[in-house]
Amino acid sequence: MQSQNEFNESSVTLQSFLLFLLASVSGLLVAVLLLPFVLPNMAFSLGGESPKAYWYLSRATAFVSLSLLWLSMALGLGITNKMARLWPGMPATFAIHEYVSLLGLAFALFHALVLLGDRYINFTFVQLLVPFSATDYRPFWVGVGQVGFYVWLIVALSFYVRPAIGQKSWRFLHYLSFGMYLIGILHAIFSGSDTGADWAQNYYWFSAGSLIFLFFVRIVGVVVDKLFPAKKPAPTPRPTQG
Repeated sequence: MQSQNEFNESSVTLQSFLLFLLASVSGLLVAVLLLPFVLPNMAFSLGGESPKAYWYLSRATAFVSLSLLWLSMALGLGITNKMARLWPGMPATFAIHEYVSLLGLAFALFHALVLLGDRYINFTFVQLLVPFSATDYRPFWVGVGQVGFYVWLIVALSFYVRPAIGQKSWRFLHYLSFGMYLIGILHAIFSGSDTGADWAQNYYWFSAGSLIFLFFVRIVGVVVDKLFPAKKPAPTPRPTQG
């Protein structure tokens, strides 16, 4: 049977990862510049005296990013508690886990940078990149979200430095995913303008509750394995030569 360690190597090269982030930023800039011309009805929302489209895009991509982080975490827990063996299989699950994490990171970057077009709060580029530098809108919880983004970036990059830092250090960095998700959900609750809506609260409960359930399954599996270790099959005796 294949071991889990066989699927711990990154299926995305470092060059592809950097190109992916560069393409995401470039796509954001192109979209902001061209959308008013491609869709004239959006011109006022994007470029009027009080443009709201950027704020809507930031809110929407925030939920997309958090959902992709949730999916990546769920897939990762599915790998560790061996549920992924049932479907779609360990190699496919590990590959999807990594790609979904990178995609969520790109949406998180979009979520922040698209606010450069919003004129209500007037975030600067530095305020969006430097944690706790913003002062006009819930600075502490915005800063918490910025820290979460950099933690996410470190976890993603850890795949590419694993041979240099060793298995134990890599595994420790990967465990930061739990803290990263906690940071993300707290940032969403305390800085999101949709938190008071029933659908948003239901979403937070489902997202966090499902991961707690999968984590509980993982803990139970570890305890069961220690109490009832699987017996190794007896070695096949060598055939005697006649």
